[in-house]
Amino acid sequence: QVQFVESGGDLVQPGGSLRLSCVASRSRFTFDVMGWYRQAPGKQREWVARITPSGTTDYVDSVKGRFTISRDNAKNTVYLQMNSLKPGDTAVYYCNLWPALSTWGQGTQVTVSS
Repeated sequence: QVQFVESGGDLVQPGGSLRLSCVASRSRFTFDVMGWYRQAPGKQREWVARITPSGTTDYVDSVKGRFTISRDNAKNTVYLQMNSLKPGDTAVYYCNLWPALSTWGQGTQVTVSS
């Protein structure tokens, strides 16, 4: 069964940066489109970024120019570099395939507050 283990979340001030990591237990990771998602309190989970096996990336408009998704296929790991963080980025962040499977990891909490 596939597992996703996210890490790197923290409390950070507005304008700060964080780098999230996610290890996926997928034998086909190299061939998977991977995505980052987030769920803010009281809101539905939303897609944030995705990356194809060849490295093509796409982002939701609200994070374009601030977030960067990348992957290391040798480590079955996908990253999310988040810069110029805003309070509106506060959420639990998850990784999954894109489109997402029904299985989710525990996520990692990102809180942007002064």
